[in-house]
Amino acid sequence: MIFTTQKKTEGYWKIVINNPPVNVFDPEFSVQLRTLMEELEANENLKVVVFESANPDFYVAHAELVNIFEFPKGTGETGLSISWPDVAKRLEQAPFVSIASIRGRARGLGSEFIQAFDMRFASKEKAFFAQPEIGIGSFPGGGGLERLHLLTGKARALEIILSGDDFDADIAAAYGWVNRAFPDDKLDAFVENLAERIDSFDKKIISTIKSIMNERVTIPKNNHIMETQTRFFASLTEPEARTRIKKLLDQGLQTYSDVELNLGKYL
Repeated sequence: MIFTTQKKTEGYWKIVINNPPVNVFDPEFSVQLRTLMEELEANENLKVVVFESANPDFYVAHAELVNIFEFPKGTGETGLSISWPDVAKRLEQAPFVSIASIRGRARGLGSEFIQAFDMRFASKEKAFFAQPEIGIGSFPGGGGLERLHLLTGKARALEIILSGDDFDADIAAAYGWVNRAFPDDKLDAFVENLAERIDSFDKKIISTIKSIMNERVTIPKNNHIMETQTRFFASLTEPEARTRIKKLLDQGLQTYSDVELNLGKYL
């Protein structure tokens, strides 16, 4: 199983991600995440869920590129693709709070994964972030063009997306990509305390706060997300993209390698 659930209390669950070697978001990740989301939604008492990684070097590395056209097809209850956008929208609209506790790399779809969460906290020493798609001749196709600028502002989002480079946790926090960055030995205690504190409050009020805020704040429109995803997959069929992806795979992409650890310099 890619996702292991630790039911801390009736209202607080912790999810541990483990998809060796580098936690790529592959078709099986998509299938299991959808099943997990259904389980989370079915728990009427759930108030807060924390996602962390079993691998300190990789949170969610990026989308799996070899089998990227084998992701599940079809639309979910939100009207969005079941491969990922449907779950992302359901996380945004869920009556419970979602928190990413981040160690390791969160690039590409990994970055877009955490953008759908309500809050993000990162290890100063071990968390790194990127939207590297420009380096493979493409662009963010899993919500990054719709959500990142809501966190960072347009100018910083353009810097992130157009550079394709790696950003450390301190810069990510300064830009609003994550809420805060903590020394690695302080991260777990902070997130645990915050989750337990949220768990101590009334579920109805937690849900109401999220619902009202979603009504007041602009969240991505379905038609924008679907159009971007369609154009993203189309871009990956271009000769330039296929050449760039093959070169990176030949250098060790999607294995536990220097190219995955330091992807920015290889792009």
